[in-house]
Amino acid sequence: MKKNTILKDALVLTLITLAAGGLLGLVYEVTKDPIAQQAEKEKQEAYKAVFQDADSFEVCVEAEDAEIAAYLSENGFQAQSVNEVMEAKDASGETIGYAINMTTSEGYGGDISFSMGVTLEGTLNGISILDINETAGLGMNATKEEFKGQFADKQAESFEVTKTGAAAENEINAISGATITSKAVTGGVNAGLCAFEYVKEGE
Repeated sequence: MKKNTILKDALVLTLITLAAGGLLGLVYEVTKDPIAQQAEKEKQEAYKAVFQDADSFEVCVEAEDAEIAAYLSENGFQAQSVNEVMEAKDASGETIGYAINMTTSEGYGGDISFSMGVTLEGTLNGISILDINETAGLGMNATKEEFKGQFADKQAESFEVTKTGAAAENEINAISGATITSKAVTGGVNAGLCAFEYVKEGE
């Protein structure tokens, strides 16, 4: 009797496990397309936010491109990666710049991903945060215009964070109480400018 009970219990557990696995698989299949569509929508909105003059965007460099990753590493950007580079095109189809998606692993709360727009002349239109998990009221202020707006319409080889008040074109005021986040985003932008130079050299 005891043996039969054990077998019965094992069978029930097996059936429950299989049912749960099947349900999870079904949920994944149902939700994966809407999730992917929402992510793509957010990316397109970010591209438009950093390149308002563009009529369309075309993939130039895809994620995990080994050559651009090596280029960044050679230039001191080991903690930053290029997710995607899009050619920003006007209504006639002419390239007017690039929308570059970057991720930096140097955030206080982990990875920070953002999009940045750069004209052919090297002017940074601005940045748009895509994903961030910093401390509320501190690092999360990186999403506010007061911080990210400092990158708009700037032309510099690189930017640096300051706590004493930005006095030069390439200086970025640190977020109060969130210097790590400020430096992470700024470092990511500098890596993005490096990626821009790589793409320009390949033209």
